[in-house]
Amino acid sequence: MDRSSTRAGRRPRRRGAGRRRGGRGPHVPPWVRAWTAHRRNVELALVIFAIAIVTGGHAIVGLTLQERLPSGLPAHTLGLGALALAAHLAVRRFARYADPLLLPITVLLTGLGLVLLDRLDHAYATHLAHDPGLSPPVAPDQVRWTVIGVALLIATLVVLRHHRTLQRYPYLGMAVAMALLIAPAFFGEDTYGAKRWITVGSFSVQPGEFVKVMIVIFFASYLMANRDALALVGRRVLGVALPRGRNVGPILLVWAVSLVVLFYERDLGTSLIFFGVFVAMLYIATARIGWLIFGALLAVVGTVTVAATQEHVQGRVRAWLDPMAAFLPPDQQPAGIVSDQPAQALFSFGAGELTGTGLGQGHSWLVRFAGRSDFILTTVGEELGLAGMTLVLTLYALLVQRGIRAALTTPDPFGKLLAAGLSTVLALQVFVITGGVTGLIPFTGKALPFLAQGGSATVANWLLVALLIRVSDRAGRAATEPEGNATIITPAVTDGPPVQGHRRDRPDPL
Repeated sequence: MDRSSTRAGRRPRRRGAGRRRGGRGPHVPPWVRAWTAHRRNVELALVIFAIAIVTGGHAIVGLTLQERLPSGLPAHTLGLGALALAAHLAVRRFARYADPLLLPITVLLTGLGLVLLDRLDHAYATHLAHDPGLSPPVAPDQVRWTVIGVALLIATLVVLRHHRTLQRYPYLGMAVAMALLIAPAFFGEDTYGAKRWITVGSFSVQPGEFVKVMIVIFFASYLMANRDALALVGRRVLGVALPRGRNVGPILLVWAVSLVVLFYERDLGTSLIFFGVFVAMLYIATARIGWLIFGALLAVVGTVTVAATQEHVQGRVRAWLDPMAAFLPPDQQPAGIVSDQPAQALFSFGAGELTGTGLGQGHSWLVRFAGRSDFILTTVGEELGLAGMTLVLTLYALLVQRGIRAALTTPDPFGKLLAAGLSTVLALQVFVITGGVTGLIPFTGKALPFLAQGGSATVANWLLVALLIRVSDRAGRAATEPEGNATIITPAVTDGPPVQGHRRDRPDPL
């Protein structure tokens, strides 16, 4: 056979011939590239909009407190913009199919938190200058923790190319999580009545913030492997199908650990979130309402038992039932711990009314030591009013909704449970904090994600968002896969030309 005939003949298709030159992966249809580019451009525009809002907030605070623009406004804007741009470029490069709203919402909440902390630093330095524990500023430390959190998000996206990698070592991760969760009970310091921190020299860490992410990974792996057994129905009581006795062992173990945290560390918020997310994920995995009822009964029993034996928890309940008791004469105040913080929080919300007093014109510093951490939402309510509170809570709700959407659209069960669990953690944390500050439930002493002061919470929450971005990236990829890869949740997307007069069936641009 001569060479001319060899050139003229068609060679057999080699393995991987459909890949782009350079081995960078399969060929991507032009419409998919246009769709992903649109998603990333929407994300970039929203990130820029978030930076503009934060810059305006800093400018208003400076004009209100000092009657001039803050001297560090350009540096702060450039620094926050550079961080947000670095995170956006990481998403564009390593998770280009991801949801375009997750990162901008996180940037906006983080930036708003820095504005509020800077505003409260001025108030604490002016009104509480005599208190060496409260007068030093905390905003610079929060900026450093934010940088670490963004760096962790970028590193997670670079290293973790698929969320199913987290499924390999669930029991090792759970063992480490349990050790970290219980460690403050033995090695932590008692701070304001609770043992949440492990302190080494001048450095302190709150391990419970990282444990909430680790336990969700374990729960997702465990429930995916055992959901069929957990979904089996036991006896029916009053028409409700309760779980089988042999399957309640794991939930009893988690309940026992939650009680240990609540009893020895007096950390009501962490124990509620820890137990609540497990029960919620059980229901998501099995669709059995019996697990919710059984979990609620265990929660009530545990709370009543600890509240009857722990003075710290009893004080929280008394302050919730009668927040104005702190202003009674000393001989008429109830015995035990009495705090005026719940009352000051209610005063702040009342003073804010509908539109607020304006940034820099509130008196949230009267809450004192927790005004920049656990009670920072009172500053939002007083200075931005009910309208500002609604907008902030809407941002949290939207962040949770995008996480749930990723859970619904990702094709694998582990990814569904992981995204749903992380979203539940965020929702529970916002609920217990907002409910405690507004007087809906007893105060639990947790930091509001992204807004409040707290290095451990900031870094852990950025890690949580990184994992949601990774799962949503897989969900976006599934939405562009050909018909042979369609699932019950993810519809098929055809690669042929659109029918005249009709739009091609493409994924939602958001």
